[in-house]
Amino acid sequence: MIARHFSELGCLFLGILTLLAPQLGAAENRPPNLVFIMVDDLGKDWIGCYGADGIETPHIDSLADQGLKFHNAYSMPQCTPTRTTLLTGQYPYRTGWTNHWDVPRWGVGYFDWEKYTTFAELLKNAGYKTAIAGKWQINDFRVEPNALEKHGFDDWCVWTGYEAGNPKSAERYWDPYIHTRAGSKTYQGEFGPDIYCDFLVEFIQKNRDQPHMVYFPMALTHGPLVHTPDEPKASTKFEKQKAMVRYTDKLVGRIVKTYDQLKLRENTVIIFTTDNGSGGGVRGTVNGVRPSGGKASNYEGGICEPFIVSQPGTIESGAETDALVDFSDLLPTFCELGGANVPADLTIDGQSFAPLLRSDAKDSPRNWILAMGHGAGTQDEQGVRGRTDYFHRVLRDKRYKVWTDDHGKIVQLFDLKKDPGEQRNLIEEPPPAAKEPLQKFRSVLAAMPEKDARPLYRPRGSLPWDKPEKRSKRQKAN
Repeated sequence: MIARHFSELGCLFLGILTLLAPQLGAAENRPPNLVFIMVDDLGKDWIGCYGADGIETPHIDSLADQGLKFHNAYSMPQCTPTRTTLLTGQYPYRTGWTNHWDVPRWGVGYFDWEKYTTFAELLKNAGYKTAIAGKWQINDFRVEPNALEKHGFDDWCVWTGYEAGNPKSAERYWDPYIHTRAGSKTYQGEFGPDIYCDFLVEFIQKNRDQPHMVYFPMALTHGPLVHTPDEPKASTKFEKQKAMVRYTDKLVGRIVKTYDQLKLRENTVIIFTTDNGSGGGVRGTVNGVRPSGGKASNYEGGICEPFIVSQPGTIESGAETDALVDFSDLLPTFCELGGANVPADLTIDGQSFAPLLRSDAKDSPRNWILAMGHGAGTQDEQGVRGRTDYFHRVLRDKRYKVWTDDHGKIVQLFDLKKDPGEQRNLIEEPPPAAKEPLQKFRSVLAAMPEKDARPLYRPRGSLPWDKPEKRSKRQKAN
């Protein structure tokens, strides 16, 4: 009887396993969830694990403890060039977005879903559910409410950006003006970053059983500086900055905790970074030293960002790398990780660093990285264009860094090993060790077009807010 009883239980157990086998196999073999968190206007000088003074970021630091911390990751110097680069895998000189352009405020141009292909679109085609929350600012949702869907996102919850003629839309923090599938409205008495994060947590929970991509371009920590729900008494500039950084860290912790609770953490790649360095008025220090520059600067403090990638069980924990990566590499990396095809006729400037994350390679495939693009764009009779026909570039390898002028001539050379603060320009008397890097940089520059592209978009009828306002220096900041 006992033997028969166990035999029946065994048959029952095997039957259950047979029924569950397809689901278990699908969970084990499905592509990883991809989470890209990008903070606004924050450099290494505000991240604890990068040596920032006077601030603690335990949740971000924990990601580094559980993953790979990069030391040589380049963004672009300012908002629009960074965002268009990471979305398309193309450098600003190719997309035309070489300067910042605040589309809802200044009108005229826009990020065209028919002219540019985003990583969201490619991942969606590969079967991913996709969502964005936070800041977009390169389309006017009054003109096309479903612009984000056309760019490849299944769902969204974003600050509209300041819409010309609509003062309430200026708010991204307290009483935020937010755009969702239901339209745009003010959320009275609420804190915007909580709304964006709540939306993503709900999206993750809803899509726990299928591959999904979360793009979280945070509104934090861009000005205006404000108090947070956790620190309502913060009043001075630096008190508010610290409060906003701590709240950023808290929200990062919420996202990670959600995956932990759903037991999806080991099948989720989380990337944490920022879109450019800290704003000049609130730059911190790293081990007592102020960064060489900040937002809209070509110095390392403006473009060499905190960059952490974590996936426990796959990516080595507590590791650090001097591998070279820049934001053009994100699209091909996402596609390789997610098994998405990049169309053969789509030009991509970036190179995937996925093998480095899987320990299939010891370094990235790059021997140089690039940053370019800051300041407000301009307008002529044809529409939006870059400020110059050829916007100056920054190139570097693991040791040497060069700046060009607006004609492509190298005018500055720094030895970052001996001069991390970029105080001594060596271009007039380059050291012998710099001869080979200089030749390499000149070859790279020679392969670039002699003239930057113009931003691409389809003509449309003029609208009341299409004439750019006279912009002060303050307004030029995105």
